[in-house]
Amino acid sequence: MKKLVLAAALSAAATSAFAGGVAEPVMEPVVVEEKTSSSSAGIVIPLLLLLLVAAAVAAN
Repeated sequence: MKKLVLAAALSAAATSAFAGGVAEPVMEPVVVEEKTSSSSAGIVIPLLLLLLVAAAVAAN
């Protein structure tokens, strides 16, 4: 009797596992962001400040 109950439980579990069928997996696309600034952008502001200081010293 125990084997009959166990077999019924396993068959019920197996049929419910395959009830939906095999569906195609849905994967979200990976978004890759790149920085648009150039590597020389960090030196422009200090060079402009140096130019302004040199112009101020030359004017006095």
